[in-house]
Amino acid sequence: MEKLSGDYYVYPGATDRALRRYRSFLEPPGRKPRYPQNSQCCCRGCSFDDVRHARDVLADVLQQLPARARGELRRHVARLDDTYRARTLPDPFADRRPWRSDRWWRRRLAAGRDSG
Repeated sequence: MEKLSGDYYVYPGATDRALRRYRSFLEPPGRKPRYPQNSQCCCRGCSFDDVRHARDVLADVLQQLPARARGELRRHVARLDDTYRARTLPDPFADRRPWRSDRWWRRRLAAGRDSG
């Protein structure tokens, strides 16, 4: 699927990279909130500095996968999503932001660097 995707950010190995990035953001122990960071640039490599981009890639991959593989990945991502919701805070001003994302993970408070 990755090879056949026409999406610039979905390339061979992108799903693995996105899962690893999502997991690594959520791994630090503790209960302190985590704040996603913005990436320094939007190239294929640097864009994964922003965990929200990794989650975007996973969403795009989920739309393109066949049913069986989609179900398996969806279950795995859902567990990570639960942790992400628990470890990040909602952005109370998300509706006022100029980007107004429809993706819930982009409607969480962010910082300049991944931090907790």
